[in-house]
Amino acid sequence: MNTYSSESTTIPYSTFLEEQQQQIKNWLQKEYRDRPHGVSPEVIKKILSKKPLSVSIPKQYGGRGGCIRESMGLLSTTAYESLPLSLLLGINMFLFLQPVAKYADKDIQKSVFKNFLESSHMGGLMLTEPDYGSDALNLKTSHSYGNNGYHIKGMKHWQGPTGLADYWLVASRKRLPSGELAADIDFFISDGNQAEQGIEVQEYYDNLGLFMIPYGLNKIDIVVPERQKLTSKGTGIKMMLDILHNSRLQFPGMAMGFLKRILDEAIQHCTQRKVGGKSLHLYDNIQYQLAKLQYAYTLCSAMCTRSCKISGMDKNASPHGLEANSMKALITDLMQESAQILLQLNGSKGFRFSSKAGMSILDSRPFQIFEGPNELLYNQIAETALREMKFRKILNVFEYLSQAPRTGKASGFFKNELDFTLYAEVPQRKMILLGKMIAKVVASEYLMELNNLGYNSQLIESAQSLLHVELAKVACAYHPPKLGQFTVDYQENSNWLSFP
Repeated sequence: MNTYSSESTTIPYSTFLEEQQQQIKNWLQKEYRDRPHGVSPEVIKKILSKKPLSVSIPKQYGGRGGCIRESMGLLSTTAYESLPLSLLLGINMFLFLQPVAKYADKDIQKSVFKNFLESSHMGGLMLTEPDYGSDALNLKTSHSYGNNGYHIKGMKHWQGPTGLADYWLVASRKRLPSGELAADIDFFISDGNQAEQGIEVQEYYDNLGLFMIPYGLNKIDIVVPERQKLTSKGTGIKMMLDILHNSRLQFPGMAMGFLKRILDEAIQHCTQRKVGGKSLHLYDNIQYQLAKLQYAYTLCSAMCTRSCKISGMDKNASPHGLEANSMKALITDLMQESAQILLQLNGSKGFRFSSKAGMSILDSRPFQIFEGPNELLYNQIAETALREMKFRKILNVFEYLSQAPRTGKASGFFKNELDFTLYAEVPQRKMILLGKMIAKVVASEYLMELNNLGYNSQLIESAQSLLHVELAKVACAYHPPKLGQFTVDYQENSNWLSFP
């Protein structure tokens, strides 16, 4: 019999979501009056006491069942009030609770989920290392097996919430008898409630934005029982890809509420502000800026719909690298661009620390960096495409995309921009641009699918038009008359004061 259920885990979802939004709004408004640079851990615990994370806990353990639609809806609702808080919930849901539900020992699941529901515990993922940021396959944290369990040693940094999480998923590589590290990656649950599993925080970082979430440098020297190792039918690397891809596929959930808030703030400001005797929103260029915000909102809606179909607790996301990378990179670029538009529309009013526009720029910027810098993800998209093109002996980009599963329907919209041939090795900067173009074609298919569901056709048409404009810009950058070159000795004959 379930002993952890409560009203928040059994009430209708619409009621649950409304109550979560109201209590988050109330606590944050009260807290920000005294702490504009962040929210105290005590307030975070109070928010968690209302069991928002129950959406990512299976029903047999007292949660709401792990429905991906409910989880993304919660992220969106939270991000409308606070993007950092939405990220904090997302870290717990998709980088800890979901992997535990899929890969952890049943007894460990029972204990962890009980503590999350009854004691407002938190968790996170320790993957990134000081010297191997995006190079996860070469991480140096290692483990060896002994009588008491697995002894894990290493350094990790930029994990949220450093110092606040009760549990961590720690990525590590097995140390072989030769002293070398195994190629595969293993994951272990570290329970900070146990003395021998406590992780030492050596430094807290002064992060630029996302003040609610503490980040820092962590020293790992722990011993965990054998049953706290995650297990799967495949390799550890495939498990890692499932975890990361599932997480990246949830980025539109966080972006959804953020972009809606940006759009609402912009519309309110531009309809109330008068310049030259008329409302600001009546000016042509302002309408174009607002249209771009609506484009981001609409595209994000399409991504959320698609993500609910291919990700979740019951699905393996490791094969969905193209879509996971496309969603994460494209939507986080749009988050930053939208924040910049709102700041520009607000003028000097937006250039204040307390401004929603100003804070949105700071808080959304890291989204383009963590869980894979966007340039790296675009490059990976292009690399995947090039490998398939070579295997199928296709040189023309449009020909390839018109036959690929996730771009075949939409590629026709962009034939003029994509109808070019790849003959030689592609420079890295062009690989990134190629990846951006492919990601936009993937996104166009999402819009087509959303339109078929009966979504606002006017918003879809406008979004497709602006998406075409953005892809054309990237295509122009891909085919410049001559690439700019970096000069090491740039100071030679370059001091303007030397020229009369």
